[in-house]
Amino acid sequence: MENFPMVAKTFFGFEEILEKELQILGATQIQKGVRSVSFSGDKGFMYKANLCLRTALKILKPIHSFRVRNEKDYYQKLYQYDWEQLLSPTQTFAVEVTLATDLFHHSQYMTLRAKDAIVDKLRATTGKRPNVDTLHPDIQLFIHIQSDNQVIVSLDTSGASLHHRGYRTQTNIAPINEVLAAGILLLSGWKGQSDFLDPMCGSGTFLIEAAMIACNIPASLHRKEFAFEKWTDYDVDLFETIFDSSLAKAKEFNYHLYGHDKAPSAVTKAKENIKNARLTEYITVSQQDFFKTKKEKETSLFMAFNPPYGERLEINPQLFYSQIGDTLKQHYPNTEAWFITSNLEALKHVGLRPSHKIKLFNGKLESRLVNYSIYEGSKKAKHNLNQ
Repeated sequence: MENFPMVAKTFFGFEEILEKELQILGATQIQKGVRSVSFSGDKGFMYKANLCLRTALKILKPIHSFRVRNEKDYYQKLYQYDWEQLLSPTQTFAVEVTLATDLFHHSQYMTLRAKDAIVDKLRATTGKRPNVDTLHPDIQLFIHIQSDNQVIVSLDTSGASLHHRGYRTQTNIAPINEVLAAGILLLSGWKGQSDFLDPMCGSGTFLIEAAMIACNIPASLHRKEFAFEKWTDYDVDLFETIFDSSLAKAKEFNYHLYGHDKAPSAVTKAKENIKNARLTEYITVSQQDFFKTKKEKETSLFMAFNPPYGERLEINPQLFYSQIGDTLKQHYPNTEAWFITSNLEALKHVGLRPSHKIKLFNGKLESRLVNYSIYEGSKKAKHNLNQ
């Protein structure tokens, strides 16, 4: 099978960990971009990337590129492409256009012109026209017009964003995106090296992603479908071989993951999602208020959570964040605590010095991923012990 270029899209700040994931998976010609990493691989690798990458949102396959001078030029060059090799008149398609150029200003209009060019070409060559289906198309196309007026046409190999893992049927207010949760865990250095706690677990996303990383379970194991399954060259035997070999690399996890939440409804939803992910033997969830808890064991603990920012949940952010700091300091010695927040003002009230502070985005909210290393006793005492 021949290799071809692909592009994995991701969130800002995850480019390096996605690059590392691709290296481990066996991609070639890897090149980091902004919110993306380009690479090469064959058809089997395209299947594997969709199935296994934790920090990719989409895998795109570029199929055509050209420079454009004006709208007429754009239409004609799209019309000239051999669309009947890719799309039959009985199939549905959709187009999404993004602009980084000053030549055009309305992405919706450029989307419309692209659809016109494709439909007109197929009508001219086959006598029939395909239908557009924006919700569930057989073929999804992405067109990106760069600042130098280079047009790149890509096939979406994934379909719905890869954060739709397939296990989360229940959500709460402001659930964290699965790719964002996985990326945070990988950035934090979580590999399954200790017990893990999410003290504000919501619908259980951090717990599930942490278990999947610890057990080396493919990220999209429970996903119902990928876009490439609708393509005429889809090789079901090859996909099943890759699926089985990826699953065979799963490993045992010898520690425990547990989560708390104050809300009974959140606990119920988390348990349902954990059951969907088939991870109930590894994860325990209970109804508890974090501020009234203490560390259960003396051994080291890894903690990751997504506290309320005060955006949608009614809290006093400054008081709430000072309580986070107090609880960590007083009741969670020997703990590596990581959390993400967009409330940068409230973050100042934690009262602890962060070991790491990383800029990320949670949706459109500029956020910080912070890490607090809570030592047994003081840093000074720890330093003396290590001498």
